Amino acid sequence: MAYQWETPTSVWLEDERSGQFELASSEGLGRIDWQARARGRLADCAHLLGASLPQSCDHAAIYPEGFAFCPACGRPLQRLGTTQERRPDWWGTYADALLPRHVPHGLPVTSLPLGDSLEERPPAPEVGRFDVAMPPPPNAHCVFAASTYGFPEQRLLALAPGRGVLQYWDPLAEVWHVMLLEEGAADLAFGASDYGWLPLSLLQVPARRGDVALVPTARGLYRLAINPVSETCGTHTVLAAPVVAAPGLMRRQLGVLVRNPGGTLGLCVLGTDLSPGPQFDCGALPLSGWTRPIGYDGQLFWLHGEGQLVWRPGEAPRWFEWPDTWLPSLDLGGPTLSRDGRMWLIGHDGQSYAFLELGVERAQREPIDGARLGFANLLFRRGHPVVDEPWSGEHVEDQHEDDSLVLPLLRSFNNNRSQPSGLVLRFHKYTGRAEEALANRVIARTTVEWIGRRNVILDEVARLTRPLECVPFVYANRLWLHHPDWNRIRGWNLDAPT
Repeated sequence: MAYQWETPTSVWLEDERSGQFELASSEGLGRIDWQARARGRLADCAHLLGASLPQSCDHAAIYPEGFAFCPACGRPLQRLGTTQERRPDWWGTYADALLPRHVPHGLPVTSLPLGDSLEERPPAPEVGRFDVAMPPPPNAHCVFAASTYGFPEQRLLALAPGRGVLQYWDPLAEVWHVMLLEEGAADLAFGASDYGWLPLSLLQVPARRGDVALVPTARGLYRLAINPVSETCGTHTVLAAPVVAAPGLMRRQLGVLVRNPGGTLGLCVLGTDLSPGPQFDCGALPLSGWTRPIGYDGQLFWLHGEGQLVWRPGEAPRWFEWPDTWLPSLDLGGPTLSRDGRMWLIGHDGQSYAFLELGVERAQREPIDGARLGFANLLFRRGHPVVDEPWSGEHVEDQHEDDSLVLPLLRSFNNNRSQPSGLVLRFHKYTGRAEEALANRVIARTTVEWIGRRNVILDEVARLTRPLECVPFVYANRLWLHHPDWNRIRGWNLDAPT
């Protein structure tokens, strides 16, 4: 026989013989598989549920939420979840809703003031080291999200879209768990274009515990939810059409590129409450190979090797093919802004590089004398920053950097700074073409650097390949850097050193 305890969010069963407690149900979590999974990670489950843990007795391994004393001996318990921790969410830099409107959304730009703490470290040329490390997830080609998902504490998720696998990090046991799909849940795999999910916190839908994001899949757009106690995840259909590119949000309208039944490209519009809106047939346009949408000047831009699709809410989408002889160099970075607020993309114009104006029919071109790597005005030519117009010459501060190449990974936007700052990789003693460095070429020595009011070398890497697969993210008040080939994820504390 078991006694039943009810709390505001859960139902617990107490075994009358052993005195052990077992979670029977909890708000928003569906079926609870306590014996098979949760018993092995009671500490993490207690933190997620806001339950209580013993401090000086062993009458039970876990107690329901709100228990302050052990009912058997009266000794005090550790009550969890009494204070809601406040740490910034992370959904990938392309989903940062706190950026101002004059900064393009959808690029690797974050509103978090990372430089305020990173620049307190010893400046270059001193070479630093990472502060902490964690093992990579089993499926290492992934995107990361850090949020509370309606629970008292923040947790880290890693979604591998190529395999459709969602992974959960248990910070107390320091181990990754692969979350199983619930019965009837959709396959999470997506490989048609660059991946991007949209946090449900950006939408006007009722919040439910366990809610994660809107996720694109080969079968449709789904609402993803997790049950971290049972290590499962489920989906709810939002749009039942094959999605071919990451969705974008602009002016309280959601734009989703889908494959129409006739094989053409379509744009489906949803409200922020996920109510259906207009649908547009875009014709015989590509059904794969799109970038994540970039939001700027009230429009969404999906870029492709053949052209750009531009949509302003309230209007029909427009398709612009790239002009003759000009092809985009999407691997070199992303769009950037000129001083007059226009957005530009680097590409090849015949035998040389040139910037092309985006979003207009008769686009202006600006030739340049060499590749610029970067995005959103965090631009570098070789080892030197470009601080004026995107096509201006580089600003040379140190002649020794002529034989290096800098690849920006993440910009930290701050209105109080006259020049962009961010996280970069510097390839030392590299004089080859930029495209070769970004492909499969082995780079003998690379340093991970923060470029800002003062430059800081955070770490160095030997024999790096495929640098574009580096993924920076912020979790637990640390900046992390992941590469699928590395056996650990490197992390730097964001608290100012004392």
